[in-house]
Amino acid sequence: MRVDAGLSKMLGLSRNAVATLAESGDVLLDGNVVGKSDRLVAGSWLEVTLPPAQQPLQVVAVPVEGMEIVHQDDDIVVVNKPIGVAVHPSPGWEGPTVVGGLAAAGVRIATSGAAERQGVVHRLDAGTTGVMVVAKSEHAYSVLKRAFKERTVDKRYHAVVQGHPDPSRGTIDAPIDRHPRHDYKFAVVTGGKPSITHYETVEAFRAASLVDVKLETGRTHQIRVHFSAIKHPCVGDLTYGADPVMARKLAITRQWLHARSLSFEHPSGGWVTFESQYPDDLQHVLDELRDQDR
Repeated sequence: MRVDAGLSKMLGLSRNAVATLAESGDVLLDGNVVGKSDRLVAGSWLEVTLPPAQQPLQVVAVPVEGMEIVHQDDDIVVVNKPIGVAVHPSPGWEGPTVVGGLAAAGVRIATSGAAERQGVVHRLDAGTTGVMVVAKSEHAYSVLKRAFKERTVDKRYHAVVQGHPDPSRGTIDAPIDRHPRHDYKFAVVTGGKPSITHYETVEAFRAASLVDVKLETGRTHQIRVHFSAIKHPCVGDLTYGADPVMARKLAITRQWLHARSLSFEHPSGGWVTFESQYPDDLQHVLDELRDQDR
């Protein structure tokens, strides 16, 4: 394998991080400095010098404009996440976070999990809006983590995709992993993690379709990757092949993707469902598409 691909798998680092190590001369093969595109050879002696450990990420209590608390009790807090908000701090992210917003609102969450993502049992991309749950009690954290792992949570998304998926109702079963050439993207690749997306067309427009999506698995960018793979990318999702002309005409600056509802067994018992309405920018696109069909 290439140095960047092989070390990424061996060390659990991103390919960009490995490339930086190689460019700094910190990767040696049989005593010789190698670049990121050189090949790893079986039986060779590999030496990697890692940089000093980074300081732990900290949750900063900062109010998040537009973040709504939909429900809260002793076990859970359910929020409607706005655009441009990450769920928790991560290297390189300097914007607002859900956990920071909850801290600013005086909401105490579970202490289980890494320091920067305590209480977090699932995530939404910073560019994806909608409903999500955070655990407040340690019991809730354990129960919900298990529920997401065992796929007993019903996660429903709405997406507006280009064109008309055929069939109008179906399942996309295709493995996903890091894109082989672009580390910031994901792709359908042989040997990737099993990934299953169920969808059904709710409304068809002249050049696009509103689809209801149920995730059986929860891979990073799964919906975006799967619909791009079947040549129907989310409207506005330029990263995954959406038409920039169409996005400009509809005045959308991100993927049309929204976490519409979340249903699960409450940690204290009983099945619960929480829903989120479309934010203004996504509703505008729907209105425009409907107007074009009149």
